[in-house]
Formats: sequence, C-alpha cells, structure tokens
Amino acid sequence: MFASLLASLLIGFPPAAPERPVECLLPADPDYYRVELVTTRKVPGARLATGHGAVTYAASPFGVSISPEGSYRMNIDIQVGNVRLDGDKELVAWVTTPNLDQIERFGALDVDGRVSGQTDFNKFLLVVTLEPKGGQPGPMWTGPVVVRGMSRSGLMHTMAGHGPFETEPCAVYGY
Repeated sequence: MFASLLASLLIGFPPAAPERPVECLLPADPDYYRVELVTTRKVPGARLATGHGAVTYAASPFGVSISPEGSYRMNIDIQVGNVRLDGDKELVAWVTTPNLDQIERFGALDVDGRVSGQTDFNKFLLVVTLEPKGGQPGPMWTGPVVVRGMSRSGLMHTMAGHGPFETEPCAVYGY
C-alpha cells in the first residue's frame, strides 16, 4: 500500500483503489418488491383468496431494461391460492394504471394459480378477475374482481381525499 502511494505521488496518478468484490444491485429485501393481493370477499369460492405479485426488473444485456418510452420494464409473477372455481370459469390477471386508463391482460392463471407478465407502468394495480373459461379476451375485464393490489410506487400518493379521522389505511383495500 505504501509503495503504491509513493509511486502515485512520484508519477502524479492517484493511488489505485483496493480490490473488492463487485456488489450485486439486487434489492436486499425481495419482500419490498412484493405486491400483496387482497381479496374483495365478493366472489363465492374465492372469499378467502390470498396471493401476491413478485416484481423484478426485466433482464437486459445492458443491465437495465427499458421501454421505448424510457420507463423501466418489470417482470411480475402472480400467484393466487385458496380459490375453488366452477368448471366453466377461470382466473385472469391484469395490470393497469391507478386511473384505469391503460389496461393490459397478463392471461389466465394456470392450474397452480400462477401467471407471469411484464409492464412498464411506474405505478400500477394488479387485478385478478373471474372470467368465462376460453372467452375472447377484450380490452378490459368483464367478470368480478377476486383479488387486487397496488405497487409500492403507487402507495406514494397525497392525502387528498383522506379525512383526518380515517380509521383504516389504504393497504386494507389493496391500495
């Protein structure tokens, strides 16, 4: 160390930084990137439904995957359990902006209650609905909402519309 410092002073270059392993840029706590899905308790056979959406950054050879508009691309793996369905119904997952002005269909959940998709919405809602099995996918869901949840970035909002005597936090309702 002393020799490299002396050499750098004589030559005029700053001393080299000591070598250390490169740290991974993944989040320390993956639960922070988890969207808890809350049941609406309105759908028979799904009143005790539970679930979550695991959010990770989409893979890219450049380190960060972005959309053509410049937003981060994220993978979302949705898992839903404690649901008993009739034979002619299926669960379908959707991602939407908080204002419901942009809606994208991820697809029907498989037999294990899982589906994956990608989004580039900064703030988003995950919505799982009960739809007719094999129905034609439309631009928006037509069946009742089974579970829903909001991204962590969506939780950052103003208190406009919240009264000073509100008794339940927004997380109870999935947003």
